[in-house]
Amino acid sequence: MPERARCLLLIWLLAAVPAGGEGGSSAAPPPGSDGRPGLDLGALIGGDFGASADGQTGFAVADAPRVFVFPADHGPHPDFRSEWWYLVSHLKAPDGRDYGVQFTLFRQALAPEVDVDAGDSRWRTRQVWMAHVAVSGPDGVHRAGERFARDALGLAGVRAEPFAAWLEDWRLESIHPDQFFPLRLTAKVDDVPRPFAVDLVFDGARGPILQGDQGFSRKSERAGNASYYYSYTRMAAQGQVRLDGDEVAVDGLGWMDREWSTSVLDPGQVGWDWFALHLDDGRDLMVFQIRRDDGSIDGASSGVIVAEDGSSEALTAADFSLEPLSSWQDETGAAWPVSWRLTVPALGISGRVEARHPDQLNRLAVRYWEGRVCLDGPVPGCGYLEMTGYTGP
Repeated sequence: MPERARCLLLIWLLAAVPAGGEGGSSAAPPPGSDGRPGLDLGALIGGDFGASADGQTGFAVADAPRVFVFPADHGPHPDFRSEWWYLVSHLKAPDGRDYGVQFTLFRQALAPEVDVDAGDSRWRTRQVWMAHVAVSGPDGVHRAGERFARDALGLAGVRAEPFAAWLEDWRLESIHPDQFFPLRLTAKVDDVPRPFAVDLVFDGARGPILQGDQGFSRKSERAGNASYYYSYTRMAAQGQVRLDGDEVAVDGLGWMDREWSTSVLDPGQVGWDWFALHLDDGRDLMVFQIRRDDGSIDGASSGVIVAEDGSSEALTAADFSLEPLSSWQDETGAAWPVSWRLTVPALGISGRVEARHPDQLNRLAVRYWEGRVCLDGPVPGCGYLEMTGYTGP
């Protein structure tokens, strides 16, 4: 894991926040937003940044199963280095046009702890925040925006109860103060040449589904390379999307992930391919594979199948296979697989997973592919694919 890349990102995050307190948004195009190669998502949340000679970081680590407590675990875990609140949805307008929405809020700790005296600056903090909002629409339209903020003056944060996750006026929050669902997502991205906005409500979720071993998700054989991970796999979604001046009513299904960790990827791991699919037979499927620098697939790859009644069964790397069939090449020369053969023999699932449009690349400070896909075959379905770690020559 390139520690220099992480240092550059964190320096950039801090520099992007106006010191005078006028907000947390970046004022200049970040790496990746103008066609330059950005940093990879794996560089943000994996590796051993800040580790001492004996490998210790000073942060808490995910090293064994734990008991999840709700609603507290919907909130932040600042003793861990990285954390994210992630939501995607695939949607349809009344005329049948397809849309997709992604919202992700990242928390990144700069140091294990910081002492803030009463007379110290209110800007002093050990946490920084980054939020992404992206919309995919008909005819291959894909828009993405981002913001950054320090963990100060209420610019960004997460509250467990009543739940709210925000960066300035981008907000994911509970509608009722005494219950987690329904959730409302509101975000306007109007500081770009082609503005867009979303206003969606999510309800009727399955979950929380504890991923891996009771919510303990191993990412390698090395101790501590793991996360605490749970999901709400099938949420009814409805609301409005505004794109290119056209505001449309939409409805569909959403998926929410919650994950926190301190070290995820080994040095020999270069990225991952993550699929979350709502199957037409009523089940929900998530599988992810971690790719190694020698071209092999890491044995820590895993997944889950969720039945209609909300019961779930963990999948190991031996339970499924993913074969890339065709790729789309971005402007840097990186080839992103946008068509895959997915097979889960024991579940009767086998088919081609195809991107609804090949260019759903988020050209942001952290560069990754995140977009709508659909599965054909005997058990079809649709959902989202996230890919990281693909680079040009």
